[in-house]
Amino acid sequence: MTAPTSGQDLAAPGPVAVRFVALTRPILVALRDGDLTAASTLAGVEFPGFFIGDSELWLWRLRLSDIAANPEAARWIARAAVDEPGGFVVGHAGFHGPPDDAGMVEVGYTVVPEYRRRGYARAMLTALLRRAADEPQVRVVRASISPDNAASLATIAGFGFEPAGEQWDEEDGRELLFEVPAR
Repeated sequence: MTAPTSGQDLAAPGPVAVRFVALTRPILVALRDGDLTAASTLAGVEFPGFFIGDSELWLWRLRLSDIAANPEAARWIARAAVDEPGGFVVGHAGFHGPPDDAGMVEVGYTVVPEYRRRGYARAMLTALLRRAADEPQVRVVRASISPDNAASLATIAGFGFEPAGEQWDEEDGRELLFEVPAR
């Protein structure tokens, strides 16, 4: 199904829901190379142009590098978030990698700009937290957020995340850390 046009009401009646489509190595290669048609064909969903914009290309390169270093990472990272029941891609989400030795995973999610402020980030986070709870080796879920990112801070509110310090990220600068038990 195709995404609504910009003139249509994009707000879903009631809560929104997403399903995830794995971004396998061949899909990530196509996205990294800017081949939206090949990536969409391989995934079975139509990716928006946002997926090959400058803001996302670094992520596909990073995820390909993660998979090359640790093939187990593939089942944790990089999923397209697809509106249910609409069938159109609204963003991507996943974990930054497999659980570390302490059982911690870090969530990451991005909503395509034209679908922001409609509940998709909360739907992605809900699905990621469910996934973490279903994985016996995961004990803690972390979110790292820029102190200036009011939308992401609002997204995690109500999910039980507690402040857990801060860190310096080479890409994003100062980040606040929040954690919640996986179960």
